[in-house]
Amino acid sequence: MANIKPYNTASGKRYRVRYRKPDGTQTDKRGFKTKREAEVWAASTTISKATGEYIDPQLGRALVEHLAPGWLAAQEAALKPSTYRITDSAWRTHVRPEWGAREVAKIQPSEVQLWVAAMLRSKSVSTVARALGVLAGILEQAIDDRRLARNPARGVKLPRKTPKPRVYLTHDQVHRLAAASAYPTLVLALAYTGLRWGEAAGLRVKHVNQVRARLMVEENAVMVGSVVHVGTPKTHRKRSVPYPRFLGEHLRNEAAGKPSTALLFGDGDTHLLLPSSGDGWFEAAVRKIQAEDRAALEKARTQGRTELPDVMPRVTPHDLRHTAASLAISSGASVKAVQRMLGHASAAMTLDTYADLFDDDLDAVGERLDESARAASVGKMWAKHVA
Repeated sequence: MANIKPYNTASGKRYRVRYRKPDGTQTDKRGFKTKREAEVWAASTTISKATGEYIDPQLGRALVEHLAPGWLAAQEAALKPSTYRITDSAWRTHVRPEWGAREVAKIQPSEVQLWVAAMLRSKSVSTVARALGVLAGILEQAIDDRRLARNPARGVKLPRKTPKPRVYLTHDQVHRLAAASAYPTLVLALAYTGLRWGEAAGLRVKHVNQVRARLMVEENAVMVGSVVHVGTPKTHRKRSVPYPRFLGEHLRNEAAGKPSTALLFGDGDTHLLLPSSGDGWFEAAVRKIQAEDRAALEKARTQGRTELPDVMPRVTPHDLRHTAASLAISSGASVKAVQRMLGHASAAMTLDTYADLFDDDLDAVGERLDESARAASVGKMWAKHVA
């Protein structure tokens, strides 16, 4: 049974509730301005103890920075090294400076919303969302430990992320880019299989099935800091990816003279690193094609031609993954086939990512509906005429 007693302060009379916690130890809650407030709090505490929902106020005084190491350790065990590095950076750069010294029970949703709004003035939505996710994760652990009743970082509003426009190359552009590259077979493989860079870099000679024209994706080589980490593919699932037959000869040339365990691309021993976006071999190839296209465009304009050639767009190695999806869909591949090729978690994810590539399917649906409606109407009119 809780005991309520008044006491005097410089600000006037206050009330204290003395009660026992579920473990039997005695404690108190001070600062109530009226006896009624103290009675209501005491009653709610009695009910929370009876229902198992009691939160010890002392546990809620833990600092965010004291709880973070445990949460981060759990993330390191569950996440891939590249993902964990980004998570740890978000903690050190954005979360710890603002929330590290705060008691978890004293953090209010309005404070978190203001923090998010302030970051959005100078940071991208992705960066802010990642930092918010770290704070929310630490506070979620505090809930599991019975330090909090609710998470003040959940439900905080973020603006909708605007997706970056995707670049899709044509067959001709892909082959020209490959011809201008230091690693032409790698460029073709990325553009026609949709492999992620780390998956392509991790391919070994034994992963090429020349009989079935398939690549077995079993390893992922990703640069984390200055170290290459080799692990499983992004979804932790191995997959078989088809490649066009013309690519087979190029792959055989890459594998020639190498043992089955050697890396397919490069010297066979060292994983190829993602080329620099500023002065790497891939960017050099793109600029070379762009220069040729601009020259051809200027010549066409000088000659007064109405049909002007396209200029190669700004493209990155990852854009070749989008190109692979585009080329596969335009060739008639189903959503499920594209999902399996790209290694997406679900067909829904493929549809959400490449919805713009299925506009022709919508046109086809309209045409088929029109055809079936006309056929049905003609049938009814013919039957009525015969009757």
